Amino acid sequence: MIIIGEKINGAIPSVKEAIAGRDRELIKQRAIAQTEAGADYIDCAPSTAPELEYDAMVWLINLIQEVSDKPICIDSPNAKLLARVLEEGHVKKPGMVNSVNEEGDKCETIFPLIAGTDWNVVGLTCDKGGIPTDPEKKIDIAKSIIDKAVKYGVKLEHLHIDPCVMALSTLASSMKDFERCIIGIHEYAPTVKVTGAISNISFEMPARKYVNANCMAYAIRAGLDSAIMDPCNVDMISTIYACEALCMMDKGGRKYNRAYRQGKIGVKK
Repeated sequence: MIIIGEKINGAIPSVKEAIAGRDRELIKQRAIAQTEAGADYIDCAPSTAPELEYDAMVWLINLIQEVSDKPICIDSPNAKLLARVLEEGHVKKPGMVNSVNEEGDKCETIFPLIAGTDWNVVGLTCDKGGIPTDPEKKIDIAKSIIDKAVKYGVKLEHLHIDPCVMALSTLASSMKDFERCIIGIHEYAPTVKVTGAISNISFEMPARKYVNANCMAYAIRAGLDSAIMDPCNVDMISTIYACEALCMMDKGGRKYNRAYRQGKIGVKK
């Protein structure tokens, strides 16, 4: 499982305040904690006003790179801002671009810049009509993004499709639909990865951690490759290791046992 650490995001009140006040220590502490927890990428999402986003993004990137050698996921709905960050070389080594979709020319803006490189990219299954609820429509959008990636020479193993997990509180079939998208995308392009912001499914639900953990379990069984999540959440990390062992992705539970001995999962006695 590829883990994209989600804890440096301006949508989080404490991070929003830190960005506004340029609190270097809070940002660095979050980057260090996620690195030590084993995140594969550190998400960098200012989620601020458009006129402030570029400066905030560059500030965050520099702070993360001061304390972590993990690849950075530059995260913004503004493809032109992402392109500017890529072209100006603020990120020291290839990471991930989050995101493109079928709304406007986002694929056409980003794909030529990362073609033939080691940059990864997230593609959201939405278009000018927004995020569809029909999983077959999401799969169709995913196919279009995949076809464009092929056209521009983006390595398919570097493409992560996010089917935009819906909240269970508003759509009873959200988990079933998520599983269908994972399976359908892999049927069309086996080397493409499927990702998702798992915690979206528990929005406005009580005891959210139980919904999130079980969503992760079902998604792993369906073939989920990566997740945008909190790598410091022991419950979620434990779920990942256990599910990979149960689904024979970790034969004999070797990684599970090693993670337990290292104190990464459960409570070490």
